[in-house]
This record gives sequence, structure tokens and C-alpha cells, in this order.
Amino acid sequence: MKIAIIGCGYVGTKVAKLWSQNGHQVTVTTTTPEKVSELKNITSQVVVMKGHDHNAIENVLQNQEIVLLSVGNRDRTGIGYRKTYLETAQTLVTALKKAPNIQQVIYTGSYSVYGDTNGEWVDENTPANPSTDNGKILHETEQVLLSASTPQQRVCILRLGGIYGPGRELIKIFSRWGGKTRPGTGDDVTNWIHLDDIVGAVEFARDRQLQGIYNLVNDVPMKGKELLDGLHKYQGLEKVSWDGSPSSMRPFNARVSNKKLRDEGFELVHPTIVF
Repeated sequence: MKIAIIGCGYVGTKVAKLWSQNGHQVTVTTTTPEKVSELKNITSQVVVMKGHDHNAIENVLQNQEIVLLSVGNRDRTGIGYRKTYLETAQTLVTALKKAPNIQQVIYTGSYSVYGDTNGEWVDENTPANPSTDNGKILHETEQVLLSASTPQQRVCILRLGGIYGPGRELIKIFSRWGGKTRPGTGDDVTNWIHLDDIVGAVEFARDRQLQGIYNLVNDVPMKGKELLDGLHKYQGLEKVSWDGSPSSMRPFNARVSNKKLRDEGFELVHPTIVF
């Protein structure tokens, strides 16, 4: 198939490798000129562009059949999130009107749109209730993309847990916490997903032509203190303590169910946390 990947970072690059190896014609985009030579090792079709550049996206979409939107931004400000996620989605949806060959749009979003449910279970039928401005931007991004869904042009939203994997191991993510005292009790629930399973789920969504919203997390949500205790035990992370204060620094505290995706037939490579 002819596939465009808008945003070729940690996730997009790995998906591009898989699809290229499987014989698909892949076009990738990046906002970073320095990444072009690396991406050229995967596919000859590399475009440097910003997500809100309408003409650039329109050109990329020509003659494509599948679009993967997998953007990310280290800029956590509202302006950065709005440009990276919402404005890119708005530009993409406008450009889709001139790209009749597109059969499916796949978007890697975030479970943060559920907000704080006090650790209760949520699934795709649970109303989104983001508790941060950035979470609200991510939810609005989903709505914009879903507005483009038609019987001929499916839109699949994958709500990802926290991403970890090669180069982004949990011990690296949390090493700076070692030996320190954190606010709260550590009872807030975390949801994670390994890079291998993200790549597998994106390919599964393409192969099955999935439409709608699917949670993409592993099978077993963990409390923060359980996760850090596991890293302490298996990876030698210095013990993390909790001050027991009622305040929590986590704006999304929910147990996310992946049952809907598993019911479609998707099988996780890493159903539990890999310490």
C-alpha cells in the first residue's frame, strides 16, 4: 500500500521500518532536517515540513491510501501542544478533502483524555474528562480527526499509555527519582505500553481497517509505588519514598481497559510491565 507517516519520531520511525520491510511504499515527514539522512535509510521519500503547512500536507497525501499521524513535541506548553496536535489535525482534515484515495487515518493519541477518575476503570465508552489544558487539546484533536470519518475513509484513534521501550527504558525515565521523596502516597494508577506493542497495534489497525477509538495499554495497570518498587527490586533503582500528602501530581489517574482491542483479536507482546 501507499502510506504516509506524519511525524517520524520514536514511534513513527519504528512503524516506518516495519512497513518498508513489508513492501509498502512509505512516505515519512519530519520537522527536523537533521533526521533526513537517518530516515533515508528507511525510505527514499522523506519530507521536511511543519504539521500546519497546508500545502505540504496536501502534497504528501496525494495518491496515498493510509495516513498515520504520530506527532510528538517536547514543548509541553499550550502553544506547543496546540501547534503540534490540534493544528496538524485541522490541516490534515482539510487536506483530506482533496485526497480521495485515503482509506484510513490512524492517530496515536493518549489516555490522558480520561482525566482523573480516582483510579477507577475506564473504557472507550467512558466520557473523556481531561483535567489539564494539554489534555483538552488532545481531546479536541481526536474530535477533529473523527469528524473526517466516513464509510469510505475510516479514522482510528489509539489512546496510548505511557510509552517505554529500547532507548526509553523505565529505569531511564525514573532514575532521577531514585532516593527521593515524592508527594502523595504512590497510589495513583499508571498505564504503560511497550513500543513493540504500539507498532504491532498500528499494523493491526491498518490490516483490520479499524475505525473508532481503542485504548492501547498493557493488561495490568500499576500503582506508581508498585512500579517504582519493581524498578527498585529488579533494576537497582534507589528506593523512592512517599510523603503521604493528599495532593497528587498526576492529572490522569485511571485504570484503562484494553479489552476492546483484545476483543478484535490483538495480542500483546508485553501484556505486563517489562522491568
